[in-house]
Amino acid sequence: MSENGERMMPGKGLLDGLAVTLKTLTRRAGTQQYPDVQPDLPPRSRGVIALSEENCTVCMLCARECPDWCIYIDSHKEEVVVPGAARARQRNVLDRFDIDFSLCMYCGICIEVCPFDALHWTPEFEYAETDVLDLLHDKNRLGEWMRTVPPPPAHDVLGEPSKEEATAARKAAGPGAATAAKTARPAAVRTTPGTPAAPAPPPTPVTPPEPRPSAEEPGPEAGR
Repeated sequence: MSENGERMMPGKGLLDGLAVTLKTLTRRAGTQQYPDVQPDLPPRSRGVIALSEENCTVCMLCARECPDWCIYIDSHKEEVVVPGAARARQRNVLDRFDIDFSLCMYCGICIEVCPFDALHWTPEFEYAETDVLDLLHDKNRLGEWMRTVPPPPAHDVLGEPSKEEATAARKAAGPGAATAAKTARPAAVRTTPGTPAAPAPPPTPVTPPEPRPSAEEPGPEAGR
């Protein structure tokens, strides 16, 4: 019986299923033979996270903002002697930078909050392990993923310039460029010889206001 209460022909469901099968058999299969054929991933796919150790300043922002607490950082301070300085300066030296990908939820917060572009997304996803403890990647292994980081997309010519480009343009123009642009007068309109210039608009006549009688002077109806 159908949903409307009508009696169905015996074997109609089987025929409908065979029709779908025959229709599928005539189409070309779209299955990719992975791993022989690598998938075409989108440019912003989220795979493993790469670390650029020379950009890391051990600010701990990524470890503090991580909702899973899967980033472990250790460091120590070293004194750097600067020629001409009154005293030696200190800098942080990175000793340990580990990411536990068995806990990572791939939210991307650590990459967004990094102020010096030390963390990057890579499209690599083939890092499965037979032991869950091997999913803890240290700074050396995270640094090896940097070779797979794709280059940034080209800047849109119609879009706004980046902060770095705007700052470089201001420095190249010099400190007096902005002041000169503000105080510059508009250039005079050039006319072709032999072409009469457009006449200036006539001045608008100003009608003086009528004088009002003073309170001390009696009006014309005061004597009536």
